[in-house]
Amino acid sequence: MFANLAEKLQETLRRLRGKGKLNEKDVETALREIRLALLEADVNFKVVKEFVAQIRERAVGQEVLKSLTPGQQVVKIVHEELTRLMGREQSRLESASSPPSVLMLAGLQGSGKTTTAVKLALHLRRGGRRPLLVAADIYRPGAIKQLEVLCRSVDLPFYSNEKARPVQICQEAVKQAGREGCDYVILDTAGRLHLDEAMMAELREIKAQLKPVELLLVVDAMTGQDAVNAATAFHRELGLTGIILTKLDGDTRGGAALSVRAVTGCPIKFVGVGEKVDALEPFHPERMASRILGMGDVLSLIEKAEAAIDQEKARELERKLRRQEFTLEDFRDQLQQLRSMGSLEEILAMLPGAAGIPKEVKQLSLSEEQFKRVEAIINSMTVAERRDPSIINGSRRRRIARGSGTTVQDVNKLLSQFAQMQRMFKQMGSMGKKGQLKKLKKGKRGFPFF
Repeated sequence: MFANLAEKLQETLRRLRGKGKLNEKDVETALREIRLALLEADVNFKVVKEFVAQIRERAVGQEVLKSLTPGQQVVKIVHEELTRLMGREQSRLESASSPPSVLMLAGLQGSGKTTTAVKLALHLRRGGRRPLLVAADIYRPGAIKQLEVLCRSVDLPFYSNEKARPVQICQEAVKQAGREGCDYVILDTAGRLHLDEAMMAELREIKAQLKPVELLLVVDAMTGQDAVNAATAFHRELGLTGIILTKLDGDTRGGAALSVRAVTGCPIKFVGVGEKVDALEPFHPERMASRILGMGDVLSLIEKAEAAIDQEKARELERKLRRQEFTLEDFRDQLQQLRSMGSLEEILAMLPGAAGIPKEVKQLSLSEEQFKRVEAIINSMTVAERRDPSIINGSRRRRIARGSGTTVQDVNKLLSQFAQMQRMFKQMGSMGKKGQLKKLKKGKRGFPFF
């Protein structure tokens, strides 16, 4: 997520932090690099121009250039401006005064709209809601079946009627939702390969008849400026209330996420971060800005852990982290639960100072095959070796490799990765002792490295 942009911005700001004093030339050089990084990330050029101008206006003031830590002050300004660019605060879903609340999804074909509808329903169900999904796309072959299969796979209620018009389907679905006690109705409307008047006319009719509390546009973040152009056109024709960006975990340069809010004025409500039906996250501008600048996103990491990990086990792990007693046994026991939180690379990106984490740790795969290999290696160790890997010498490594059906190189790689992770978790334990995690949990703002 934003890998290239984040790397370039972090490197530019790292050089600023390394200077004891700054002058206007230093700031201008940094701003030129920031401008190029944003343009390469496919951010709208007008947005880039305004963004850089705002930073320049704030960064060349006397209170910054003459401060004791001018480089850190500039980083703080960039963070605040990135947050402002993406919307300042999280934009939550609206709800009707009397249920059911109608959420209408629109978008072009291929944007991931149908899958996003299911992801959104699961998000609502986790919050104690009862959503009903509606197949209002009667044109795309297999669209109704796709939604039905996805709904059945996660036990979500579903409504369709292939013989009715889309508006009639939506109206009937709302009535059924009322009878079944569903408090949200999610309309998966038809998409097209391109914008056309027939598509917009149908969407306008559905909006007029159903009066949705949210009209959300689903756009593919990987399409860059095309996503921004589509959002602009839909907003002009329909009056959007929000945007959901999909495929933000892909090889995207990030331009859509940084441009769409500024260009359309519509808040980003959610982002899709994977193919699985639970891979949808509320969009937090400040947290995303922190991730891009390498400050971490501990709040999101805590929320992921709370959703995926058994609470008692999580408390025990926290106690071990604070005591700096994280062992290979703990690693083996926690690995399965970590897998449900996403890739390790994604998890590590949420830690402060993620830019300094070695690539071999970031790229540790959590595939089923590799998990079994890691588990076999750890199980082939003695209890003493699992609790103190430093005693594992050459002969022990050969014995472990033979016992696990792997190679000495595999054992060495695991031990190296674990040593890196152990050091990282010790740093997290130190953060906890200083009360920084507690402050983050309470929602207090602050930057661990300032």
